[in-house]
Amino acid sequence: MKYSLVETHAHLDMEEFDADREEAISRAKAAGVERIITIGIDAASSHRAVAIAKSNNGLFAAVGCHPHETEAINQEDIAELEKLAAKPEVVAIGEIGLDYHYQPVDKKAQIEVMQKQLALAQRLALPVIIHCRDAEEDMLALLNEWVSAYSSRGNSPIGVIHCFSGGLETAAKYMDMGFYISVGAYIGYPSSKKLRDVIKEIPLDRIMLETDSPFLPPQQFRGQRNEPSYIPFVLEVLADITGIDKEIIAKKTTQNAIRLFNID
Repeated sequence: MKYSLVETHAHLDMEEFDADREEAISRAKAAGVERIITIGIDAASSHRAVAIAKSNNGLFAAVGCHPHETEAINQEDIAELEKLAAKPEVVAIGEIGLDYHYQPVDKKAQIEVMQKQLALAQRLALPVIIHCRDAEEDMLALLNEWVSAYSSRGNSPIGVIHCFSGGLETAAKYMDMGFYISVGAYIGYPSSKKLRDVIKEIPLDRIMLETDSPFLPPQQFRGQRNEPSYIPFVLEVLADITGIDKEIIAKKTTQNAIRLFNID
């Protein structure tokens, strides 16, 4: 049975899709994935994401600078992202965040670039798509500061923690600030046993589905390229973890995505 689903995080502009991008989009739609958000990781990637979204019905874009690209970004890039973010295809600022996994890392530079992009999201009243790896302490402090400032202006701070892999306490702190939690097929990996115990405790009205294509394919496709048509596999794994019927999860996660990204 096909369900109406939303792919909230794919990188369709990457070279892994150059040979069959349109076919991959068609496969996703045939699988019931009616909406896809393709995500930029720097100014050039964001331009490509917007172009792909503009050319395909049901596709939307997010523009931003990934923490791995921090060293290459400058103020002109931030200005360029702001211009892109005003386009009708753009529904979020992302993928932005902190990543301290690979050492050495310039934490100060990552924080400064993220602060600039959070400010951009605030100015444009767009949600944020957050990447966090081995940086939870700084991330929580940054987002808490941003949310407090955002709320003081009478707005509703909104966003999603992409590819979540933290503990229940961390998830609760994010949700208390107003963030959704997004999960992909990696929650079905043998190494994710502890994470599955966390995921089943997260309320369904705070969860969204993603693939992070071309990365992190379902367990049965490890070693291959991931793609948006595999979102039903994420749905299936989440249903197995939570014991909730797939139709209910599909309906609720789709509603969550439509609400966050205003893509109805």
